[in-house]
Amino acid sequence: MNRVVVTSVAAVTPLGNDVETSWQNLLAGKSGVGRITRFDTEGFETKIAGEVKGFDPTVYIDKKAARRMETFTQYAVSCTRMLFDKAGWTIPEAEKHRAGTIVGVGLGGLHTIEEMHTKLLDKGPSRISPFFIPILIANMAAGQVSIEAGAMGPNVCTTTACASGTHAVGYAYTDIAMGRADVMICGGAESTITALGVAGFNAMKALSTRNDEPELASRPFDADRTGFIMGEGCGLLLLESLDHAEARGANILAEVVGFGASGDAYHMTAPPEDGSGMALAMAAAVREAGIDPALVDHINAHGTSTKLNDLCETRAIKTVFGDHAYDIDICANKSQIGHLLGAAGGVEAVFAVKTLAEGVIPGTINRDTPDPDCDLNITVDGPRRKQAEYALSNSFGFGGTNACALFKRFAG
Repeated sequence: MNRVVVTSVAAVTPLGNDVETSWQNLLAGKSGVGRITRFDTEGFETKIAGEVKGFDPTVYIDKKAARRMETFTQYAVSCTRMLFDKAGWTIPEAEKHRAGTIVGVGLGGLHTIEEMHTKLLDKGPSRISPFFIPILIANMAAGQVSIEAGAMGPNVCTTTACASGTHAVGYAYTDIAMGRADVMICGGAESTITALGVAGFNAMKALSTRNDEPELASRPFDADRTGFIMGEGCGLLLLESLDHAEARGANILAEVVGFGASGDAYHMTAPPEDGSGMALAMAAAVREAGIDPALVDHINAHGTSTKLNDLCETRAIKTVFGDHAYDIDICANKSQIGHLLGAAGGVEAVFAVKTLAEGVIPGTINRDTPDPDCDLNITVDGPRRKQAEYALSNSFGFGGTNACALFKRFAG
């Protein structure tokens, strides 16, 4: 089995249009949640979201090409450019067949579906764009990333709801560990803050309606949490085999040491109250790493700010880690960026890697009234200067799909 390392990360989030800005605003405790500007929210129960602000795709993408991409694909291609710019490297021609991409996308091109459906009703089928289907399909993020990077190896989209990004990281890690590839671009991308998207989640009663205080609405593990906040963006990681990374003199940020996936086999949208499926995925990641669970000292929680998810995740962490659960520093990035759906696992994996590389654990905002049933060591006192050794990144999605990636501080 090959050892697998992270050599570059990139992100576009509600906190910034690059990973450095996003990371600094995360550590500063800023919120990326505000009033929705993408459509008229009159009549909507929820009027707030974590929108990406001021993003210009033409900084990285030709204007004509950008018009033929949905927003989630624009985010993914832009992050790919940033990923390789940061790495100071491009894939050599002779290595392209050993490089691949796996990008998770939960829903795909809702905006394009809405736009073309309106055109169909108003002007008839002859006015539908020939690019309609290629623009909206979820796997176009992975496809366009492959084109941008020249990666001719595995080209895959994971569509597993809110676990999509973490599944992408996990299976990319597996491809390298098993020797199927030397280099993988992986993570998640999403942009579904549309009228249809918000209306759909409102119909499920899944979203917070704390419209008068947007920055306070996402409240993971807080007693007064009322639902999640939709977010958007992209987070990508460049993974390489250790041998490949060292041979080219890459800057290594962290090592991927474990991945776990499971199914609840329980309900379409609700996890079992004991969090058993979540626990299976966490335990599998730790077991694959071959370490004592007591060595895990940081968890980047799924932490959606919904009543049931936060409770179940708490119970799952206690199941896997026992009394040590109370010693683990746990953060919930969604308190600041909202829930990026298919992109959540990618962005949170990026932040987990940054945590290990820089020796600082992000804080968690808005947990003002701790839920006594969610009584773990949540980082409510702002960022903590601590050199974590292992960081577990959790993602759990509708359909009972669970994924956890375990990273280790790289020490040679």
